[in-house]
Amino acid sequence: MTTIAQARPSLTTNDAAVLQALFDAESSPSSGITVDSSLPSWPATVNISEADLSTLRSQETEIIHRLQASESPSQETIQEALEALNSLLERYPTYPSAYANRAQTLRLLVDPKYNENPHENTESIADDSLFTPQAAHLSSKIFADLGEAITLATPASPADPVSTVQARLLADTHTHRGYLLLKAARVKKTRSDQETEPVGPERLRGLSADQLEEMASRDFFFGGRYGNKVAQQLAVQTNPYAKMCGAIVKEAMRKEMEG
Repeated sequence: MTTIAQARPSLTTNDAAVLQALFDAESSPSSGITVDSSLPSWPATVNISEADLSTLRSQETEIIHRLQASESPSQETIQEALEALNSLLERYPTYPSAYANRAQTLRLLVDPKYNENPHENTESIADDSLFTPQAAHLSSKIFADLGEAITLATPASPADPVSTVQARLLADTHTHRGYLLLKAARVKKTRSDQETEPVGPERLRGLSADQLEEMASRDFFFGGRYGNKVAQQLAVQTNPYAKMCGAIVKEAMRKEMEG
């Protein structure tokens, strides 16, 4: 755990506490969620019986195992998995996990290496091909599925406890969407003002790189809140206030060293 030490000029107790919260992911509210292993897998609003959930989990596991049998599954294997997930969701349209897994499967259509290590670091973010006009429909579907999974799995109140399964899905799905938003922000930053090629789904195209990064930071915050350690760190790194304070602190230290 990082400790913010007081330095000349000395910080007030409140200032030190603010800096501690900004720069140390472990001190933030991201660890405040209550996970109750005795709870049912999903909220009552999902409205799927435990017997049906058991069958769904088995079918879903079989679909994912076929995809994971190879680090770079064939297009035919990916399409078969998508068809199976589509069929599953037609029968059970409120099943959150299937939306999350369909989003990950759609990613494989343009980013086969995503199958190797989807939630470990920002290097696994999809390449720029997901943010081209040709992939706009695909990226829209990915964001829609991630959003639907999050909506269905999120508790009615932030204070409500969540199940182990629910927390894991919310951690992974918020982190996945955060990665994509961060990549969209980076793509936008690398393009000149003269370039008019759209970035990602239509609803994101009018947003600036900074706005996309702020949205990514929010998703990383929630990903960390539900237990993803990498998301906790990324939430701090992408937090606009932490970045601003970091710049102020660096400038103050530079001036102090020069003086």
